Amino acid sequence: MVWTGTWVSDRLGIELAGDDELRGLLGLALRRNPKRAHLLVSGVLGKHVPQLPSVVHGHGVTLGRRVRALLGPEEAARAVVLGYAETATALGHAVADGLETAPYLHSTRRPVASVPSAGGFEESHSHATSHLLLPEDPDFFDRGGEAGRGPLVLVDDEFSTGNTVLNTLRDLHARHPRDHYVIVALVDMRAAGDAGRLAAFAEETGARVDVVAHARGTVRLPEDVLARGLRLVEEQDGRTADPLVPCAPAVAPVRLELGWPAGLPDGGRHGFTPDHRARLREALPAMAARIVDGLGGPEQAGRVLVLGFEELMYAPLVLARALEEAGLDMRFSTTTRSPVLAVDDPGYAIRTRLAFPAHDDPADGPGERYAYNVAGGGFDTVLAVVDSAADTPALHAPGGLLAQLATAAPRVALAVVPAHTPVPRTPDRQEPPVLPAPLRGPDFSSYEPDDVGWLLQDLSAVRLEAPVEEREEAVQRGGAHYAESLPVEYQPTEEYQELYRDALAGSAARIARAVGTVTELVLAERSPRPVLVSLARAGTPVGVLMRRWARHRHGTELPHYAVSIVRGRGIDANALRWLAAHHDPADVVFVDGWTGKGAITRELADALAGFPGFDPEIAVLADPGSCVRTYGTREDFLIPSACLNSTVSGLISRTVLRDDLVGPHDYHGAKFYRELSGSDVSRDFVAAVEDRFDEVADAVDQQVKEAASADRAPTWEGWAAVERISEEQGIHDVNLVKPGVGETTRVLLRRVPWKILARRGAGADLAHIRLLAEQRGVPVEERDDLPYTCVGLIHPRYTRGATGADGKAVGSA
Repeated sequence: MVWTGTWVSDRLGIELAGDDELRGLLGLALRRNPKRAHLLVSGVLGKHVPQLPSVVHGHGVTLGRRVRALLGPEEAARAVVLGYAETATALGHAVADGLETAPYLHSTRRPVASVPSAGGFEESHSHATSHLLLPEDPDFFDRGGEAGRGPLVLVDDEFSTGNTVLNTLRDLHARHPRDHYVIVALVDMRAAGDAGRLAAFAEETGARVDVVAHARGTVRLPEDVLARGLRLVEEQDGRTADPLVPCAPAVAPVRLELGWPAGLPDGGRHGFTPDHRARLREALPAMAARIVDGLGGPEQAGRVLVLGFEELMYAPLVLARALEEAGLDMRFSTTTRSPVLAVDDPGYAIRTRLAFPAHDDPADGPGERYAYNVAGGGFDTVLAVVDSAADTPALHAPGGLLAQLATAAPRVALAVVPAHTPVPRTPDRQEPPVLPAPLRGPDFSSYEPDDVGWLLQDLSAVRLEAPVEEREEAVQRGGAHYAESLPVEYQPTEEYQELYRDALAGSAARIARAVGTVTELVLAERSPRPVLVSLARAGTPVGVLMRRWARHRHGTELPHYAVSIVRGRGIDANALRWLAAHHDPADVVFVDGWTGKGAITRELADALAGFPGFDPEIAVLADPGSCVRTYGTREDFLIPSACLNSTVSGLISRTVLRDDLVGPHDYHGAKFYRELSGSDVSRDFVAAVEDRFDEVADAVDQQVKEAASADRAPTWEGWAAVERISEEQGIHDVNLVKPGVGETTRVLLRRVPWKILARRGAGADLAHIRLLAEQRGVPVEERDDLPYTCVGLIHPRYTRGATGADGKAVGSA
C-alpha cells in the first residue's frame, strides 16, 4: 500500500524518521501557510481523513488508559484533562474517557459573552492561532480538594515544536500552579532541542512533566523547504480544481431528530464531567436507533460518513461509533478551518477538497471552511452533525456546506445537537458595591483634572518596586506575573534627557499629524461623541492628545478615562462595569499608543467577550504591526512618550494586579509618584504636540481622505515577523520578543535585555535606544531585513547569575 506522504516526500525531501508506526499514523500534505508549508495529516484523528469511529475513539481511550497507569489511582482521581481546538477536541475527550473519572475541557475560538476567560494562549503555527479557555465551572483548574490540585493532562494530536504546550503551561502555571503535568499526543515529533525546553520548564517550576504518545519521531526538513513548498502549492493550485460547485442549489437534507438529553453539554467547550459522560453513554443507543430509522435502515443508508463540525468532534464521533456498533458501514471525519492543497494521488493524504463559507457567525469574521476526502470517498450517505449555533441560513444556502456535500454523495442528512449555554457559577450572587468615581489630578496624576479620569485604585503607600533582575527571574521561572510588582523607575541621565528633548522637537509635528488622523477617523467611523478609554499607561498620553485635538478642531469635549489591561489576565472588569453604568458601551473607543505584535489587541478582544456592547477594536497612534484598522500611521517611529516612564505619563506607575491588593470589587492598582514632580514633563509633552495642531491640519485632512478609501484591514505582519525572529534567535517564546521602537525602549527600561536588533540606517529614531543599550551593556545588531525599526529581545533563560555582578545583560551567548 502506498504511503500517503510519498508525493510530498518525493518533491520536497521531507522525511519522517522514528518509530515504525509513524507512517501508519501520518501522511503528508501541503498548505498555503507562511509559517509552515507542510502538514502532518493523521489517519486516525478523524479530522481530514475519514476513518472508522472505533479506530478514532480507540486511539484516544488507549492513551487515556496509559495516563491512568502512569498516574496511579490516587492521582488519576484528581486529574483534569485539557484538549486543544480544533483538531484535538475529540481526542482529548477520548483520553478523558480512558481516564474514566477526569473532567474534560477543550480550548475554543468561540467567545461566549456570559463566560469570562480563565486563560488563553497562542498556537504559533496554526492557521487560527488564538485559544480561549471558558470553563463553566470557575474552579475547573483547581480540582483536587484537600489533597491539592491534581495533575493536568494536556492533549494535542501532534507534539511538534512544543511551543503551544509551553505557552499553555506558562499561562496556566502562573494562574493555577501544580506539581504534575502530562502531555499526551498521538505522535511526539519534537527535535532534541525542543525536548530540552520542556525539561527546562520542569526544572524552573519544580513540576514533573511526562509525555505519553503512540509513536515518536522527527520530521527532517531541507533548509529551503518552506519557500519550495509554497512555490509547489502555487503551481498545483493552477492545476487542481476543487470538486465543488460554487453556485450549487440549496438542498433540503434529511433532518434527523436525535433526542439529545436536555441539559447535556454538546462537548467540552465549557467542561464535561464524569456525570455527563454517564448520561451520554445511556442515551447513545436510543439516539443511534433514531438515526438508523431515519436513514431507512442499514441497507438504504449504505456506506455512511458522519461529518462533524470544526470543534464539535466528540458528539459526532460517539454517535458514529454507536452507529458502527449498530451494524452500519461507518466512517467519521470533521470540517476544518485549515486550508490544505488537494492532490488526487494515492501517495498524498488530501485527495479531494470541498470548500464552503463559514456558517456559525464566527467571532473572527466570515471565511472559507473545508471538508477533505469526502468527495470521491464512495459514500452513499453523508450525515452532517452541527450544533444549533451553526444551523444557520448559511449552512443551507446555495454553495453552503450542505449543497457542497450534495455534490459528493447521493444523500445528505443533518442532525443538530443543542449548543450548550453555560450558566457560570458565582459564589456570591449579591449585587457588587457601588464602584468609586475615577481618580483625577492633582490628587492622582499631574494631568489636568479634565484630561483623564483614572479608573484605578491608588496604591501609592504600598512598596511594590523590585529590582529589574529580580522581577525578570521571578517572571521567567513562572513564580510571578509581571503585573504583581513594579520595576524601579529609571532615572534618566542628563545626556538621555537631552536626547528626549531633541526627539520631541524633531517629531512633535509627526505626532500631531498622527493624533489628528486617528482622532478624525474615530469621529467619522466610530462615534460622533466617542468616550475615549486609554489603556494605561502607554495609551494615556495619546488619549489626552486625542481629547485635545477634538476640542481644538471641533470645540468638542470628549470624556477620557484610563483603565488597566494585563497580558494574560485581561482588562479590569470593574472598570468596564463603571463605564457601562455611566456611558453607552457602543460609544467607548479603546486607545493605545502603538502596536507591537498585537498581543494586547488580542487580549482586549478576548477580555471583552463577557461584556456585550463594547467594541474591541483599538485606536492607536502608530500601528507598525498591522494589527488594527484605526490608526494615525503605520510607521515605526520614535514616539517620545515611550522614552520615559511615569514622568511623561502623569507620574503614574504601571498598573498592578495582585490578589492581596486587588479584591473582587476593586479596580486594578497603580502608584502616583509625587516625589518625581521635579522631573515631570507630562504636560510639556502634550503642549509641545498641541502647539503643532494648526500646522498639520491640512495634512491630516489629506491623510483622512486617503485612509477612507484605503484597505486598512489588519494583516498581522508584525506577529509573523515576531514568530520568525523568535525561532531564528532560538528563543521559542514570542512573549520575549518586543518589536518596535516603543516596545524596545520598554525592554531596556524595565526588563533584562539580551540584545537589540536594529534596522540598518534607522538614524535619529534609535539614538535613545543606542544610549540605553550602551548604559546597560546590551549589544545592538544591525539588520537589513527587519520590518520594524528595531526589536528588543528579553533574555530568554534569565537568572540573576546570568547577568554578572554589575547587573548588565549578557551579550550574545
